[in-house]
Amino acid sequence: QVQLVESGGGLVQPGDSLRLSCAASGRTFSDYAMGWFRQAPGKQREFVATINWSGGNTDYADSVKGRFTISRVNAKKTVYLQMNGLKPEDTALYYCAARLYVGSYFQTEYDYWGQGTQVTVSS
Repeated sequence: QVQLVESGGGLVQPGDSLRLSCAASGRTFSDYAMGWFRQAPGKQREFVATINWSGGNTDYADSVKGRFTISRVNAKKTVYLQMNGLKPEDTALYYCAARLYVGSYFQTEYDYWGQGTQVTVSS
């Protein structure tokens, strides 16, 4: 089992930055690829970013490429999502998720999920 707890969300203005954290506990964190997903009100949950077990490979949704950065510190059992240049359309509940070794765009391929942290971008 892997337990995931997200933090770092909040209310910010357009153009601001936030860093989300996802702290893991349980089984060996370094075995797991991690993903960030988000769900806006009235919309389906969508892929945001993913990072493989070592941090050597990352990928992003086109909508956040160049603005968001996913990273991890295995010694701290934590994955981060640095979000710069936030836009109102980034408003959503952000989830982190874990699956073994290789990242994926597909939420059905993740085995463990956190409860989410709310990000609201509004002037």
